[in-house]
This record gives sequence, structure tokens and C-alpha cells, in this order.
Amino acid sequence: MYKIITKIELNPTVTQMEIHAPLVANKAQPGQFIILRVDQDGERIPLTVAGINKENGTVKIIFQIVGATTNKLNHKNVGEFIEDFVGPLGEPTHIDGLKKVCIIGGGVGCAIAMPIAEALHNQGADVTSIIGFRNKDLVILENEFNACSDKLYIMTDDGSYGREGNVCVPLTEMLSNGEQFDMIITIGPLIMMKFVVEAARPYGTPVTVSMNPIMIDGTGMCGGCRLTLNIDGKRVTKFACVDGPDFDGYQVDFDEAMSRSRMYSDFEHHAYKDSCNLFRKA
Repeated sequence: MYKIITKIELNPTVTQMEIHAPLVANKAQPGQFIILRVDQDGERIPLTVAGINKENGTVKIIFQIVGATTNKLNHKNVGEFIEDFVGPLGEPTHIDGLKKVCIIGGGVGCAIAMPIAEALHNQGADVTSIIGFRNKDLVILENEFNACSDKLYIMTDDGSYGREGNVCVPLTEMLSNGEQFDMIITIGPLIMMKFVVEAARPYGTPVTVSMNPIMIDGTGMCGGCRLTLNIDGKRVTKFACVDGPDFDGYQVDFDEAMSRSRMYSDFEHHAYKDSCNLFRKA
């Protein structure tokens, strides 16, 4: 059992928790993830490590309330426990040797992007961060990005905060003006990452994308998290849980990944409604 140490509402649909899991905290690195179960009957869901405190033995997770399990998790309070908290899983983000990097986060993907930006900043890299949201009310982690970024662009679809537009707007401006990066690291909705890759393609800037497909066991056995990469003209299957979650953005078949991500949307919608009704009755 793993105790919830802190719980903070970052916006109406996104919650941050710190979980007491000293063994995970001692090993986890930026870019890796954990798999948890809220209770004995719960499903397994992957969540990226959003921060660690080795001294306190805690791991920070940030999640969006989109399905039945995240709804159940959000109803847990400080001092309560969750059943399982397994990790760290996956490969950490490779940042060694990077001196100038553009970090691009979209929505709750900023929870993954922020510790990577922080790690790059701590190793002395020049960090430009672009974070995008639908509107002002959904902005998260602004102060944290400010603290670890040499430049920070905040974008909102409706212009209610920061600049109006998507994350590709400042990226394209910088690249077209001759700005050069050792790497662009982007994390967020699949469609956003696809367009970031296309924006960078004419300039040949390397792009790393963080993939979070359907995942069950987290060890490569179930095959649920498989992705198709185009490598040297050949279609190659990889597994996000063990080969990733980071991949070369130019190789990822985003159209297939988006199609697979919608496979269980109707089922998840009904499960979420059932969980909401359950908590209302309680």
C-alpha cells in the first residue's frame, strides 16, 4: 500500500499528488513512468513521474481526470492509500550532451515535460519552453517552467492567456529566424506532437516525442502499447513500455497511433459515467 502525502488541484480537471514510494523515488529519472492500481479490483494505468524527492521518498504524479480510474484516484485524499505503485518503468529521456533544447508541452503533457526541462536546466543547458493549453483556466506549472527555462512561451487556443495560437507558432517563428536547437522534445496530445514534427521537418531539427499508448503490463509482454516506426524504409514494431516512451518523432506512424488510441473511447466514456454515478450515490 502506498500513502498519499500531498494532493493539489492544478486546474478543474488536473490533480497533482505525491505518493510515498521510496524505492521508486530512489531510482526514477525524468521521462520514466509508473503503473498504479487504485484498489485491488482496479485497472492498471501508466502515469509519468512528474518529480521525485529522494530524501522524503516521494514520487510526484500529475493526472487528468478523463476516465473511471483517474476519477477514482481523484477521490482519494491525503493520508489514504493506493494499492499498487510499480516503477520506474521505461527508458529515461536521453539528455546527456544537449546544450540547447526546445521543450514543448501540451496540456497535461506539461507534467512530463517539466521535469525534463528541469533536468536540462540543472545540467547547464539553454532551455526554451513552449507550453500550450485550450484556455487560461487550464494552464498548469507556469511557475515551475519559469524557474527552469531561459525562455518561456505560453500559448492558449483562445488567446485568454499568453499568446493566441498553438505551440507550433513560436516554434516556427524561431526556426524560420535561424534559431537552432540540438533537440526538440515534445510531449502532449498525439495530434500536437505530429504537427510539431512537421513544423521541424523542413529544418532537419531532431525531434523526440513521448508516446503514451494503451498500456497494460508495462513490461512488453501484452503488446498493447505497440507502435509502428518507419526506419530506413521498413515498418518496425516497437513497444512504448520497454523501448520508449521516447522515440524519434520522424519515425513514428502518428496516424496509426491516433487510430489505436480511440479504440476504447466509448468503453472508457461509459466506465467514467458509471464511476461518477457511483460516487454520487456514495
